[in-house]
Amino acid sequence: MSDEKLRFELSEYRTRLEKARSAMERAGIDVLVVTDPANMGWLTGYEGNSFYVPQCVVVSKDKDPLWFGRGQDANGCRRTAYIGEDRIRWYEDHYVQSDTLHPMTVLGQFLTDEGHGSAIIGLEKDSYYFSPAGFEALTAALPNARFKNAMRMINWERIVKSPREIEYMRGAGKIVEAMYERITEVLRPEVKQSDIIAEISYVGTRGVGDYWGDYPSAVPNLGAGADASAPHLTWTDKPIRANESIFFELAGVHKRYHCPLSRSYYLGKPSQQMLDAEKAVLEGMSAGLEKAVVGNYCEDIALAYGNALAKYGLKKASRAGYSIGMGYPPAWGENSASFRDGDKTELRPGMTFHFMSGLWYDDWGIEITESFLITEGEVEFLSNVPRKLLVIE
Repeated sequence: MSDEKLRFELSEYRTRLEKARSAMERAGIDVLVVTDPANMGWLTGYEGNSFYVPQCVVVSKDKDPLWFGRGQDANGCRRTAYIGEDRIRWYEDHYVQSDTLHPMTVLGQFLTDEGHGSAIIGLEKDSYYFSPAGFEALTAALPNARFKNAMRMINWERIVKSPREIEYMRGAGKIVEAMYERITEVLRPEVKQSDIIAEISYVGTRGVGDYWGDYPSAVPNLGAGADASAPHLTWTDKPIRANESIFFELAGVHKRYHCPLSRSYYLGKPSQQMLDAEKAVLEGMSAGLEKAVVGNYCEDIALAYGNALAKYGLKKASRAGYSIGMGYPPAWGENSASFRDGDKTELRPGMTFHFMSGLWYDDWGIEITESFLITEGEVEFLSNVPRKLLVIE
């Protein structure tokens, strides 16, 4: 496939492949079976809503990656990935959701045919997309192979973004800005939650300028009133009420690259509890962002945030952020670095994070977050939405 049909230049995919092979060599792996669709896409360009059935990309030491999936999805590989026809393999449809057959048995035969029947094979064992049944079928089909856990091997190689990846994330940032502009325009008492989400979804899909909106890896989260205590609730048809807070956690998305952002609104005069929480969160974020410099560690950001909260008698029980980039359902995080005590990931230019500073307690919560890029100087924020409790009188 020519470069103009790919989302990145072919040379960038080749560089990624060499990174993967170097990681495999360090881990003592001969063959890597990649089932995470974001990792598959990062390695080859493959893009498709096909991850509900078994599929993977196989990386070996000396051949181009091999795409393996359902027969009817092979054309999707031909249309989106740089992989040549000789590296596309598939299984017949009678393997789909069968009680007696499994596609990974077919993959085992292909790997044997490629000369990997006795290889050391790396698997993404904790991937959302690789089931226990798939593992059992693959290991049974390759009795002479040895298997090692290679979970997050490719995720860690993705953590520093290329200039083109950063461009896509900046575009996603413009989209999430437009989404919040629309929320501010339509969020009023008695408007149904589902109507607000409809407006967000339209803007998020339409996009901004040349940046069209892709579908998000996670649906919008919304918590109003006491429901703001639960970070991962979605919308209902309940009307928005006056004199209560409501948070949104959304992401702008362009070409699978995400820019998540959360903001809390208050319809009416904010309670003192909300004002105090806003002050604590904003001071904590400022303290954490001061630590977001090259050479520091992810835990430095988390500790600075936590120490600032402690001055107000508050504590964040969950991590304070995570690496972001390309994503597929069910989540937009990269499943690598996190802002939490003990994470010694060194900050480097080109890393991108969601500073998830949200706080949730028994019957209330507040979310004010930022997505940002690590640079040689100060961080670059990927979107520009007022960082504060947004009050609608």
